Amino acid sequence: MAIDFERIRTDLFTAVIGDVLDQRGYTHQFLAAGIVPLVPGTRLVGRAMTVLEAPYTDGAGRGPLSDKPFGLMFEALDDLKPGEIYIADGTSLSCALWGGLMSTRALHLKAAGAILNGYVRDTPEIRRLGFPVFSRGAYAQDQGVRGKVVDYRMPLQIGAVSIRDGDLIVADDEGVLIVPQEVETEVIAAAEEKVATENEVAIAIKGGMSTVDAFRKFGVM
Repeated sequence: MAIDFERIRTDLFTAVIGDVLDQRGYTHQFLAAGIVPLVPGTRLVGRAMTVLEAPYTDGAGRGPLSDKPFGLMFEALDDLKPGEIYIADGTSLSCALWGGLMSTRALHLKAAGAILNGYVRDTPEIRRLGFPVFSRGAYAQDQGVRGKVVDYRMPLQIGAVSIRDGDLIVADDEGVLIVPQEVETEVIAAAEEKVATENEVAIAIKGGMSTVDAFRKFGVM
């Protein structure tokens, strides 16, 4: 069954999907707290396009990327497909990993957004463009002479979370959540059911039912 991104964006949220993943034994699916939307209230849903960065002083080495500013960043950016999220990790927190021109290109390619385990710059421009970006904050220092993209569309590890190219990502003000492809259909269906049940619980509690009785009856809280 195809995943309805717009329905997830409208009807679901990271907390309820995360609860369902916990119940199925997927207990390390949230990226660490601190990666937040540039514009509060942003809700982002799409497929991961994984990008690996590394600290790299430009022109200082002998490898194939030593004299290539930004490494494979332009190739990775140009490879974005509609509905994908550019998700990057690996470099030190010494520079920005995303900016305004990258957002402009990603918008043209109909990408869903960008998630950086690092910083972003050109924030006024990105806000004007309306491109969804999650990051650790704003920092203007450029990565051109400090870091490079060394690979993309490969397995990525951010903290305790394993991310594969094509995994479903759901992000909002409360976190960035990775849903493994092999369970995404059942997880989203269960999350929709949980939301419906929680709405029933809210009605019952507003009507005077105790939380003990509500949990006994509905099994969620």
